[in-house]
Amino acid sequence: MRFKVQLIKELETGELSTVAEIALAQKGDCCLENLGLKLAEAKDILAAVQKALVVEQISDFIQEHRKCPDCQNIRTLKDAYPVVFRSLFGNIPLASQRLNHCKCSTKPTKTFSPLATLLSSNTAPELVYLETKWASMVSFAKVPALLKDVLPVANSTNPATVRNNTHKVGRRLESELGEEQLMFATGSPREIARLPHPAGPITVGIDGTYVRDWTNKKEQFEVIVGKSIPENGASKCFGFVQTLDEKPKRRLFEVLNGQGMQMKQQVIFLSDGGENVRDLQLYMNPQAEHVLDWFHITMRLTVLKNCAQGIAGLNKALGEEALGRIEKVKWYLWHGNTHSALSYIEDLVICVDPDNEDDYGKPLWRGEQKARLATIEGYVSDLETYIDRNSKFIVNYGERYRAGERISTGFTESAVNYIVNKRFSKRQQMQWSKSGAHLLLQTRIKVLNDELEATFERWYPGSQAA
Repeated sequence: MRFKVQLIKELETGELSTVAEIALAQKGDCCLENLGLKLAEAKDILAAVQKALVVEQISDFIQEHRKCPDCQNIRTLKDAYPVVFRSLFGNIPLASQRLNHCKCSTKPTKTFSPLATLLSSNTAPELVYLETKWASMVSFAKVPALLKDVLPVANSTNPATVRNNTHKVGRRLESELGEEQLMFATGSPREIARLPHPAGPITVGIDGTYVRDWTNKKEQFEVIVGKSIPENGASKCFGFVQTLDEKPKRRLFEVLNGQGMQMKQQVIFLSDGGENVRDLQLYMNPQAEHVLDWFHITMRLTVLKNCAQGIAGLNKALGEEALGRIEKVKWYLWHGNTHSALSYIEDLVICVDPDNEDDYGKPLWRGEQKARLATIEGYVSDLETYIDRNSKFIVNYGERYRAGERISTGFTESAVNYIVNKRFSKRQQMQWSKSGAHLLLQTRIKVLNDELEATFERWYPGSQAA
């Protein structure tokens, strides 16, 4: 049994013409393993259909441009040069004809190429879209193998090509980002009061993580990642390389603006209190509330408790005294009383001072005890500085917790793992350039926010119509 596949063109007049004989499939006895097309046969047919279709379309397009629109004379052919069109279904060699301009009018050049005006890029947008989408989810090396498994893409498709196309998309996304501003909160109090009452609050969690540097193998650079969760609607992520990005505030504003943020809307920012993150969220919305993440406070207190328990093994009384003061600090911070918390932290500094002396002026601590106390004293000093710098962002966490409001960036921690760690493979010790990591972050976030397809449809309106 034979099956013939043909490509037939139907003209506007209804006339049919066979463009090409695509394939001839021969099937033997009917059995389970012989039903339908094999993957290799399907890929061959797709590649043949694509080639015949593109060649026919290009031929018709060039023929239309052979005729001068002014005098209707046929333009003469100067020469032709080969070009290759990369598509999802293989690379297609084409002849780009160079035509002489008609003498009926004056042109800035003597010749022109119709194909050059048609092909702004030699790669099909759909192929770039798939390469970008898959490269944003898995390593560059895996993408060509995945494409070749299921599609008749050219064997010349390689990780470098995929990386370059992904970076081009990232740069185009960056070029569309508006100008940076110090302040995005706009409108007078009277104007804001007249605005309609918006939906519930938008909660934004911001955190940082580190990626190994390609240039300096022993160093790491910081990546800021955030997640915005509105009361109604889908959550959105954002991210950037902290030392490279010149428009971090604009990036965050566009995410919030895309979720319908109004100047009258309550926006709650949860962060770890780092200066770079703290500055990012300021002046974004007049109704913004900035909260220091409880999770990062408890992490520091847990370290202190572990140290105090170690001291208790050397001096039980001192260890119990330090643990008691740490619990007091935690209790006051939980209720938003930074003044009392700082007072107990100061007492704790005195309590664990390794240079304390007895009533006779002799050192109380020596050797291992003194070393342990010096360690915990450093942690206590760090906590004191941390609480003092972020005191205006410390709230009554107990009250917020009982009201069902967020007090921790646990959802941001999961976003860090999903956005950065799973793709940038910290466990595999992958190394990145700052620009490469930043551009890949932008495409990955578009994929995770389910916005990449809509972006390509906006860039190439014809694909949406098709």
